[in-house]
Amino acid sequence: MKIKGLRWWIIGLIMLITIINYLDRGTLNYMWVTNIEYKLVDKINTSRDINQAEYLVQNDTYRLVSAKGDEITQKGSRISFKNNGKTVVNRQGIAYDLGLIDINTTPEVASRQAKDLLGQITIFFMIAYGISQLFSGKLYDKIGTKYGFVVSVFIWGAADALTSLAHGKISLTGFRMMLGLGEAGPWPGATKSNAEWFPQKERALAQGLFGAAASIGSILAPIVILMLYLSLGWKITFIVVGGMGLLWIIPWTIINKKGPKEHKWITEKEQKYILSGQPEAKVTNEQGKSWGELLSNKKNYSVILGRFFLDPIWWMFVTFLPMYLVEEFQLNIKELAFSAWIPYVGAMVGSISGGWFSGYLIQRGITVDRARKAAMLLGGAIIVPSVIASVMASNAVLAVILMAFVLGGFQFTIVNIQTLPSDLHCGKSVGSLAGLGGAAAVLGTILAILFAGQIESWPLLFGLLAALVPLSLLSVFLTVGKIEQIK
Repeated sequence: MKIKGLRWWIIGLIMLITIINYLDRGTLNYMWVTNIEYKLVDKINTSRDINQAEYLVQNDTYRLVSAKGDEITQKGSRISFKNNGKTVVNRQGIAYDLGLIDINTTPEVASRQAKDLLGQITIFFMIAYGISQLFSGKLYDKIGTKYGFVVSVFIWGAADALTSLAHGKISLTGFRMMLGLGEAGPWPGATKSNAEWFPQKERALAQGLFGAAASIGSILAPIVILMLYLSLGWKITFIVVGGMGLLWIIPWTIINKKGPKEHKWITEKEQKYILSGQPEAKVTNEQGKSWGELLSNKKNYSVILGRFFLDPIWWMFVTFLPMYLVEEFQLNIKELAFSAWIPYVGAMVGSISGGWFSGYLIQRGITVDRARKAAMLLGGAIIVPSVIASVMASNAVLAVILMAFVLGGFQFTIVNIQTLPSDLHCGKSVGSLAGLGGAAAVLGTILAILFAGQIESWPLLFGLLAALVPLSLLSVFLTVGKIEQIK
């Protein structure tokens, strides 16, 4: 049996698991703190299929009953109102359900506690993620992309499902660290897989499709997760989303049997097309470089420093965008579900167009060096003004539209930085350098989250992200020299 375009089936499966990856990592962030609205009524009617609130005058509290029948008694000082007092808004979510927030404090202090706790848990997630980035690159180089993905997906799928058992900060943090250990693998893994399955001129496009899948996952995350949360609660949501990855392993192991040199299902025409377009295919008995050897070459710091400065932009949005929209614009859970996805549409477009753009220039005869650098500069020119404009927006609709340009520019740039490992190296060193770049990105993100804890203003926090763009581009251009295979 022969399959035409087998490389597109491989990248398609990687895109699918990347979408699931972002659903998994979005579970905590979107269900951490939510605004739930209740219709204020004189007397609760349990036969009505809506959220209802009843004021208990004797002790100045509100009896809140959801459409599912869940009941909460809340102090009057802990709620807010909309629609001229006809709608009661209560702050809920995992942080409140697990008792991690002091419900007796003011809403302002509670919001700060929620932000700080989410930041702390995310830091531990990122530490595990960074460690995994380092060793996942080596792991994928050693056992190959087929089994590398299986190991990663099994760890993170199980971790997300097990989060349903969390009962406090420690257990929640432990499960998120386990999630981080698994979720980091596909990033060096995808870079390595794309280097194996695509000719050089198509690699940025393949990397762009991979990045676009992350954006699609981010688009779907608020809608899927929050709708599951409203229907099933946060515990079942973790189980459902975690189980998706485990099911993906089945088609992956069936289709991805071997690389393009040995796969029995690949056509001779496609095999020749792939291998003839890979400069490294002419290299035989290539030995993977150690971390010491990689770190001793200045060119490799283009990947390490470029991602150290740029990746925090993405992670600050992934981590704090839901809280930012909830607190800055007072969005309820449904408004959040149908607005938080908009910035990631821009990310998806930027990811695909960024990979296509540099590939188009290469096909027109422009060198890989000039094509990659031109794409990075264009993406950076989109990010900076868009960041500044987005934090000055007066309403949520305009803010998320401008954020779409921010993340679009980010992805336009980052897919070309992420392609550098395969431009500079071949075979067994690609995953290792991609892993070092991923670990550097994690370190930069951890420092950014720690810095975020010192800033109370959401607009100021997001506005400062613009300064990271020139730092990233300068670090790439000053270290890489000419983008070409390192002899």
